[in-house]
Amino acid sequence: MNPSHDPSHPSPMSCLRTSEGHPVPLLGVSLSGEVLGGAARLVVRQRYRNEERRPIEAIYTFPLPGEASIAGFAMECAGRRLEGEVKEREEAFQAYDEAIATGHGAALLDEERRNVFTASVGNLLPGEETVVEVTFVQALTADEGALRLMIPTLVAPRYIPGATGGDRTAHGVQEPTGDVPDADRISPEIARVDYGITVDIVFDLGRDVAIESPSHALSVRREEGYRQRVSLRNDKAALDRDIVLLAAGAPGVQAGVVCDRTKGQEGTFALTVVPDLFDTHAHAKRASSRRDVVFVVDVSGSMQGESLDQAKRALRLCLRHLAEGDRFGVIAFSSDFRALDPSLAPFTQATLKAADAFVEGLRADGGTEMLNPLLAAVGMLGDAERDRVVVLLTDGQVGNEAQIVDRVVQRGKGVRIYSFGIGTNVSDVLVSDLARRTEGAAEFIHPGERIDEKVTAQFARATAVRVTGLEARFEGVDVGELAPAERPALVDGEPWVLYGRYGQPGRGRLSLRGTLRGERFHLEVPVELAAEASRPGLEALWAGARVRELEESERGLSGKRAEAMRKRIVDLAVRHRVASKHASFVVIERRTGDRRAHGQPEARPVPVSAPAGWGMSSHRGPAASGPVIDAMMVMAMDGRGPRKGGPGGPVVMRSRAPAPASMAAAAPPRSAPAASGLLARAKQLFQPSEGAAAARGSADLAAGSVAPPAAAAPGGPASPHYVPPPAPAAAPAPSVVPKGSPSQGDSLGRLFEEQLASGLWERGDSTDLGRLSSTALCLAACHDQGVDSAHPIYGAQVAKAIEALCALAASLLQRGGADGEVAAALAAAYLVAGGRRLRAQVRDAVAAAAPEAVRALLGELGDAEALRLRVEELHGA
Repeated sequence: MNPSHDPSHPSPMSCLRTSEGHPVPLLGVSLSGEVLGGAARLVVRQRYRNEERRPIEAIYTFPLPGEASIAGFAMECAGRRLEGEVKEREEAFQAYDEAIATGHGAALLDEERRNVFTASVGNLLPGEETVVEVTFVQALTADEGALRLMIPTLVAPRYIPGATGGDRTAHGVQEPTGDVPDADRISPEIARVDYGITVDIVFDLGRDVAIESPSHALSVRREEGYRQRVSLRNDKAALDRDIVLLAAGAPGVQAGVVCDRTKGQEGTFALTVVPDLFDTHAHAKRASSRRDVVFVVDVSGSMQGESLDQAKRALRLCLRHLAEGDRFGVIAFSSDFRALDPSLAPFTQATLKAADAFVEGLRADGGTEMLNPLLAAVGMLGDAERDRVVVLLTDGQVGNEAQIVDRVVQRGKGVRIYSFGIGTNVSDVLVSDLARRTEGAAEFIHPGERIDEKVTAQFARATAVRVTGLEARFEGVDVGELAPAERPALVDGEPWVLYGRYGQPGRGRLSLRGTLRGERFHLEVPVELAAEASRPGLEALWAGARVRELEESERGLSGKRAEAMRKRIVDLAVRHRVASKHASFVVIERRTGDRRAHGQPEARPVPVSAPAGWGMSSHRGPAASGPVIDAMMVMAMDGRGPRKGGPGGPVVMRSRAPAPASMAAAAPPRSAPAASGLLARAKQLFQPSEGAAAARGSADLAAGSVAPPAAAAPGGPASPHYVPPPAPAAAPAPSVVPKGSPSQGDSLGRLFEEQLASGLWERGDSTDLGRLSSTALCLAACHDQGVDSAHPIYGAQVAKAIEALCALAASLLQRGGADGEVAAALAAAYLVAGGRRLRAQVRDAVAAAAPEAVRALLGELGDAEALRLRVEELHGA
């Protein structure tokens, strides 16, 4: 970042002019609305003012969530509020253009992508203000015990692949290409701007919740009942990063049916099933299944700085969630890609070390050629008898999302993609679509959020029991136009939602049939469709889901069938007043007298802020009357250098983000306490056996003394862009202790090398009770050295140990006779459990115990010293 400018606090002296020297007509943006239950109904208001002496046309390209449904468009001007209507896209433009040409006022809302829109406001009169209002509804996602609302605030620069060619139809800085023919419609000019955003959102979830944000400082005011009004602490913030709001303690997604219907009219319903597919047999089946996993990490220029730090940490944690018997690969990509190895490698301590060294050497630079590395990844997963998974880590800032999704889905039949959207500005369409269309899942990681819980959640989904080949049939009620038309798999514990329409109320049931672990599966869900019910926004959610699904189907059609599908989409969008790439909102203000303009207004495209974390530098352009800002990101746009942009001239992208800090600096360890009796007794656990030491030689995970892997064999993934990786430098992995204390790092490295594939430890005593005691002492020693489940290197292995210890404790309690040891072990587990999910797991294990000696631990879970005393009881301490 340029230290002279903090985009989160726009300076009153910031540039208020475009690259051509014209005043920026956008004064500010506000976000307001309500979050009720599992959905939000929000309004974006854009306030424009013409500071010039003649009428102008303001053009603003802005984002909305990719899964949202646009439910309204309005314009306020000259004391009047005018509601928009939905028309076929070309018809809407013709109505807008005719109104502008004849001197009237008008506003047009076009969908460029599912998450990119353009608002055009024509014939803004000198000195006059106009407000454009966009209303949308969005279902919230569950996020490890919280509901998550994520709102993008700017259309960030995207990598545009393909050869330049085609006609320009908009004012963006990128030229159309063969792969991205609408590049000029999704690439607004980057500048230092003064306008910002305000927030006023009411949460009313029927219970007390804690509203948190990793992205912005909040002000939360309690109102009547459970209502909480959320605003920004600094009133206004720059539109340079996603707004992320979490409602911690919110009720989870509930199973059941909700309806929206006015008596005598057609209604809309949403049916949610949260399947519980877990049983002992399922657990055994899941534990015995083996995975092939390829990790694909984005190291392009847009990932520079904190995004790459987050991606590398997430990748290290992902690797440590693999188990013995799994096979894996790692691919890093930018303008080209390189793989850790051209084929899958078995998951062992040796291959984990090699992967660590590979990840440590990753640097961000170049373009975002994502398609070929993803195709190479699915090409490595050829064994249909194994569970096949791709884990993608990216910010998703590419222009050819549809091409990537279609090609990868077509090539990777049977491969599930679990994607992580990382950074302050994530293109959610690519990240979500890859996951949804392969029956995977998407997670989003904003700087400041805990990565360990998100990685754990993703791998829990990847290994969860699921019902495939699902068929849904309603009995006793008549429903129509369901969304999604192709039913996704039922995944254990994950909400499964089906939208639909109905004409008559009534009671019946939904019959779900499919295949679970090779056997037939049948589930019946009672359904009651109400005669009268109010659930605002539900119709828009259904219509938006139907439109998105039909648009996906349209891409595989041609000729008359494509035209028929297009007409069906337009009819659906117009009838239910939702936006589509084929249907736009338009509103017209009929003017008379001196308010009627004369002549064609000049277009004034609105520049947008640089994404948070990007460098800013100012210079005075030759044609500008004020400062002109070039936002730059290191990105080889197509291997030929930067593209020349639109009216503002060439746009070169360069990042001024500081070099990534070491992981040790990012997560400073707690000072290790003086060696206690517990630590002294645990020292033997840090000493490897002679056989293990001989096998290990001089290598040590904590010290990072890793020998480079053997040179890759010729060939590799089937792609002309495959580049064998260079021998990784033996850079030390982050240590958990300050410099000058290598013995602690050495000890921890040896300790985690000896962790069993189950997550437990075993030293000397191979009984279950011996493993329980050894694991408890190891976890207590980790606590003494500042290592818990959130640790950037060892956190995933600690989490694996906690989960295994809870399961073993339950088994021992069923047999009886080990109450004290189990209580001490669960105390050690709680000491190193970071995050809501793991702590709740330990708490539940304690609460489920029958012996009072274990249940008494419930009153001590918040007292670290009491927990340590419990652990001291092991082995007669």
